[in-house]
Amino acid sequence: MTIWLNGQYLAQNEARIDPADRGFTLGDGLFETMKAEGGKVLRLAGHLARLKAGSEFFGIPLPFAEAEITAALSSLLERNALSDAVLRLTLTRGPGPRGLLPPDQPTPTLLISAAPAAAAHGPVRAVIATVTRRNEHSPTSRFKTLNYMDNLLARREAQSKGADDALLLNSQGKLVESTVANLFLVIDGDVLTPPLSDGALPGVMRAAVMDRLGAATASLKTSDLWEASEAILTSATGIRALVSVDGKAIGTGEPGAVAGRLS
Repeated sequence: MTIWLNGQYLAQNEARIDPADRGFTLGDGLFETMKAEGGKVLRLAGHLARLKAGSEFFGIPLPFAEAEITAALSSLLERNALSDAVLRLTLTRGPGPRGLLPPDQPTPTLLISAAPAAAAHGPVRAVIATVTRRNEHSPTSRFKTLNYMDNLLARREAQSKGADDALLLNSQGKLVESTVANLFLVIDGDVLTPPLSDGALPGVMRAAVMDRLGAATASLKTSDLWEASEAILTSATGIRALVSVDGKAIGTGEPGAVAGRLS
């Protein structure tokens, strides 16, 4: 596969990241995962807006203009002969000396890769993660940073229990999201999703679904799962019904009407 690295198109096996890159040594960076259909990147403006907000908050300069990034995304799809694909954009602060403090004048690394879109997956059976919790007080909860160890731990727990994914609770025991997706519950006909203040990521697909369904934000307890007629997980790569948690069915235990409207 061909990748785009700091303005150059390279074969994946020829690409090189500096061993002192802070994205590698400290997780000092951000990423966006985007879906393309028919050669067009979906909801690109939302992804670039979140990337820009993160770069400004963490003080990681974007080394290329949005127009250049947009052109690189399109060209990368063409060079890899991909129409339906998943793209990943990774921004790091670039190389730096040992220690936590970043260099005064960073040289950021910007990498874009692409892969064929995976086949559609079915309904999700999840567990409540017990090995970790989402820190709603951390500003990192609002961005897709390279520090994904909590999500990884929860996903491994789900796998060990024979589940597809894990739901994360915050420090107050409120439902937040899954390891890779935002959460929606349908309760008494209302579509609800946890607020950002509870630690939910401001997902690009989350925003699109909220707008389409007129969804509201509300703090959710685990007990709300059993009051819901259906549950939905949304991410940049797709929308899936959540049909059971910890072995207990949500609603009928099958994808519901709201999930059907979004498919």
